[in-house]
Amino acid sequence: MKKKVLFVCIHNSARSQMAEELLRKLGSDRFEVESAGIEPGKLNPIVIEALKEEGIDIREKTTKAVFDLYKNGHRYHYVITVCDEASAERCPVFPGITQRLHWGFTDPSKFEGTLEERLAKTKAVKEEIRLKIEQWLKTNP
Repeated sequence: MKKKVLFVCIHNSARSQMAEELLRKLGSDRFEVESAGIEPGKLNPIVIEALKEEGIDIREKTTKAVFDLYKNGHRYHYVITVCDEASAERCPVFPGITQRLHWGFTDPSKFEGTLEERLAKTKAVKEEIRLKIEQWLKTNP
């Protein structure tokens, strides 16, 4: 049976979307994965571009609210927050046996500069997320 993972950030527009898609790409044989936001927003277009180089197209995805998943009785083996510490505390406690993890990453929506500079910084965050997922997969057979 595959283990269920939920990635949570503030808007479900960048970090949690990248984490969801990268875990799906790297660990779909072992994990079912979703992502959601505490205050869902719009997908970050720079994240859409950053994931294209992975062969991942999220243009048609929408953001989801973590509280909707909670109210609908979704259960997860792992709930992984990828936002800052203060925001991670606002994530609901899901029923059942759930392990909460926190992996903090810089928010791409805060990046400034030209489009190319923001894309480069977003790709760097994507690589940080990939490395964290690869490490985690080694310890979660």
